Amino acid sequence: MRRHRTTARGVLFLAATIGLVAGTAAAYAAKGPPPEHIIFPVVGKVQYIDDFGAPRPGGRHQGNDLISAKRSPAVAAEAGKVKYWTTSGSAGCMLYLYGDSGTTYYYIHLNNDLTLRNDNRGKCVKGIAYTVSNGAKVQAGQQIGYVGDSGDANGGSSHLHFELHPNGGGAVSPYPYLQKAYKLLFSAKGGTPFVLTLTGTVVSAAIDRLIMNVSTTQAWPSGLVLTKLNRTIAVTVPETTVVQSLGPTGTFRAVTNVTLAQKGEKVVLWTQPAPASLKAQRGDDGVLSSALIQLG
Repeated sequence: MRRHRTTARGVLFLAATIGLVAGTAAAYAAKGPPPEHIIFPVVGKVQYIDDFGAPRPGGRHQGNDLISAKRSPAVAAEAGKVKYWTTSGSAGCMLYLYGDSGTTYYYIHLNNDLTLRNDNRGKCVKGIAYTVSNGAKVQAGQQIGYVGDSGDANGGSSHLHFELHPNGGGAVSPYPYLQKAYKLLFSAKGGTPFVLTLTGTVVSAAIDRLIMNVSTTQAWPSGLVLTKLNRTIAVTVPETTVVQSLGPTGTFRAVTNVTLAQKGEKVVLWTQPAPASLKAQRGDDGVLSSALIQLG
């Protein structure tokens, strides 16, 4: 087992390395392309740059560091099989995802804390670092672990060190794939019920369809809030949807249908309870259905 060159100490350090990366990434050649569009491996607010190839104490950085809040959901980039790796002092709690495409993904520095503090009292086990069993078959977008700061990331910014190895070979920069990846609106086990609250502005409205530019989402029952999304989502509007408009007195009143919505108007939409699926998590066109729409 080689030493994983992973350590990150925050956004400022990462930004300082940008100028050193461009000349080193070309040294890593892919042996076969992974899927064109993977699932972004962290659900929640994330900061990252193309730090692949940046200097590290043990050599060049072999992945991208996705800085996110401790215990943010780490999800499967594609369908495949997981394997725990818990014997690397530098990587800490680590997981391999053997994707069905032949690509292997490394998830490094997963959580080892029992609290939101850096207590280091947890172990690399299911429920603390991982959410699935060792050897489990998982679906794309399924949660497989928790973001943390284990290994040589201890005491630094919690983040997921994410590596991508086409055909199980050498590491290539994940950055181009992360830029194209599907970012999930929420994380939930397939088939379990969910509801989303979408806040944004109206793009267009028809009798059975609302297209909105979504700035904020909140998922239930997880409570996960995503902000500054700037994402266009098309929602189906069934006849049973309650549509309300903000009146001059500051109270909402029922209106006939959603076609009264004006482009650019503020809108808050609650989806109907539905079983979680990858299409719903991605917010695919027309998959989400509205239960209540408030305009103005």
